[in-house]
Amino acid sequence: MQFLGLSIVLAVFTQLICGLHFDIPSNHHSELVCVRDFVQQGQLVVINLFSDGSVGDGQMLNLYVRDSVGNEYRNKRDIAGDINVALTAQATTSLDICLENLAQIKGAAMSRSVELDIETGSEARDWNLISANDKLKPIELELRKIEELTDEIADELVYLKNREERLRDTNESTNSRVTKFSLLIIIVLGCLGVFQLNYLRDFFKSKNII
Repeated sequence: MQFLGLSIVLAVFTQLICGLHFDIPSNHHSELVCVRDFVQQGQLVVINLFSDGSVGDGQMLNLYVRDSVGNEYRNKRDIAGDINVALTAQATTSLDICLENLAQIKGAAMSRSVELDIETGSEARDWNLISANDKLKPIELELRKIEELTDEIADELVYLKNREERLRDTNESTNSRVTKFSLLIIIVLGCLGVFQLNYLRDFFKSKNII
């Protein structure tokens, strides 16, 4: 029961949508403004973006969606108004949603106001369509949402556990190598000290000092 209660609480917090509102000043050179979110491989991602202004108003707003391993999902140029982008993550990594606002008129200080919502996993699914197709009651629909959110949380915990194990193995391997390297240095220094003592003894004997 405690696990179920914790899962429901986490599911409620996970339902929060990443909603952002910001202004992007226009520039004559490329200057990216990026928002980063973590995604899992095979996870559905829906990006809802709204910007004021219009095409041809002296500004060119460009959208780039890529992840940290080099996959590029979208490259939309000169956008305005409502833009919706749906994609499936190709790797478990961080996803970057980047915008740039290029000025088309010299000497004019302009900007675009942008609203950005990022939905991932079960949040990005069309639950109204699912409810209609499967003929689910409201309580059944909520239970389905909680079930999928719980599965996502469990998968993320497994990923974090595996990542912690990999980092621990790397740390232990590094510590073992450092220990072996330190022992090697001690042995080399000891051998060098013995060699120097023997050399000095032979030298002093040759000079009849000892």
